[in-house]
Amino acid sequence: MSNYYNEKSTARFTFGMSRNNTAKQAGSNIVTIATNPSDGQYSVGQSSLTMTVREAKALQSFLNDSFEASESVDI
Repeated sequence: MSNYYNEKSTARFTFGMSRNNTAKQAGSNIVTIATNPSDGQYSVGQSSLTMTVREAKALQSFLNDSFEASESVDI
């Protein structure tokens, strides 16, 4: 299987990942984080951030290290 797409939505964000293992051009493997329109106090309008899979893995590593370093995280 050469194409992969996955999406996860929360009340405030939609996370998407698109991979094409056979494509060799830049931008064929991307991760997108988009804000969803909301009437709540944290609404910032609609915007999105797109990054390469390599950049997303760097972000994941940073977040994993940061969460491990904190003593406790209440979610």
